[in-house]
Amino acid sequence: MININPIPDPIIKTDYKNVYAPSDDSYMLIDYLRGCFNQDFFDGIAIERIENVLDLGTGTGIIAIFFQIIKSHHPRFNPMIYASDIEEEAIKCARDNEKLNNFKDEIKYFCSNLFESFPKSLHHSFNIITFNPPYLPASEFIHQDQNKKVIDHSWNGGRKGYEIFSRFLDEVKDFINPKGCLIYYISSSRVNLKELNKIIKQNGFTNILLQKKHIFFEDIILNKLLLV
Repeated sequence: MININPIPDPIIKTDYKNVYAPSDDSYMLIDYLRGCFNQDFFDGIAIERIENVLDLGTGTGIIAIFFQIIKSHHPRFNPMIYASDIEEEAIKCARDNEKLNNFKDEIKYFCSNLFESFPKSLHHSFNIITFNPPYLPASEFIHQDQNKKVIDHSWNGGRKGYEIFSRFLDEVKDFINPKGCLIYYISSSRVNLKELNKIIKQNGFTNILLQKKHIFFEDIILNKLLLV
């Protein structure tokens, strides 16, 4: 796909100890998204048809801000950008970074555990959803409530590593735009991918593996979901 004018990475500061700092998985997603745009389409969807974009589990806001930067570079790409996170501290961090990138109150934020706090007005509205979920399996130690820390929300995907993502699959169907929606998410080779793919199919999605990168003890995997 031919790129439009080069789109820079957002400027990101992480001044909050409980907010996940952008890492290889974040930039893997950004680099893929950057390559999806041309003058007329985003990954096969006509630019003018994209009305709402959601970055779920936004953390520092890096992905949501990246979409806002694309809007500033591409006048025909004009959706509303939404960002959400379970932690209020992450929302504060994302707002700070939005200002750092010279945007003021252009992104709509929700502090929400997945879609729990989303208004019904957003049902069936999103054309693009990105989700860099907590995707690592938790140890028995961390499963004890007294040992959990706030930052654990950024990586602890449950005992098997995909429990939170499984909840996402169940909830997201109410928010997919029936005219077309692409979902991008990160997974890890440390979870049972065969079991995960079975859950994805049971929820009515097709999974497309886009990229894979080996980092230390795991492969991080960029995927795209399409509703069957």
